[in-house]
Amino acid sequence: MCGRYTLTCRPDVVVEEFRLEEIPDFEPRYNVAPSQWVACVRAGFRERQREAIMLRWGLIPSWARDPAMGMKLINARAETVAEKPSFQKSFRERRCLVPADGYYEWKREGARKQPYYIRLKNGRPFAFAGLWSRWNGEDGKTIESCAILTTTPNERLASIHDRMPVIVHPGVYEPWLDSGLQDTTRLVPFLTPYPADAMIAVPVGRRVNDPRVDDARCLEALDEPSRSGT
Repeated sequence: MCGRYTLTCRPDVVVEEFRLEEIPDFEPRYNVAPSQWVACVRAGFRERQREAIMLRWGLIPSWARDPAMGMKLINARAETVAEKPSFQKSFRERRCLVPADGYYEWKREGARKQPYYIRLKNGRPFAFAGLWSRWNGEDGKTIESCAILTTTPNERLASIHDRMPVIVHPGVYEPWLDSGLQDTTRLVPFLTPYPADAMIAVPVGRRVNDPRVDDARCLEALDEPSRSGT
């Protein structure tokens, strides 16, 4: 699964990486958690335009009676996303990119779970494959929310967890965001594990276990040279 991630780079870097027309308004985040508002990129109103938008992490289907349902839908499995009623419409019509520069995963080691920080070796920001939805409450309240797709792990990460987030290659940002592309069979090839040789995983301290903690110390590697990678 993907339950925590980071976006620590400057907004102008996100603008350049995702070809946005406006600088998104966000602060560096070191421990993004479900139910929080997160920076996302989706197709704008004009052709080939992209917009930055804040969405609540935890997808609320348009037909949900209670927005709390979103807390159960922070991730969508790539293998079943086209079939699940909670995600079908969003997968077909409302896809987005979730900018990040790393994420956390927990590996069970005996009686405890060890957090790892996982990122690209080149240190560049990247994008999770995301879905978004718009929910309208009876009281007139509107919430736009998102979920992150997951897939099987690559060989570098398989020893840590049996799932990893889908990282979208920049070359397919355009078709992924294209709401006119509704033949979901054409999207399946995008939902593969990111190449293992492009990624690194480093054990970090337990500060990240607390979603209320959001500072640079979450990224501090454990002082254990023998465990500096996976």
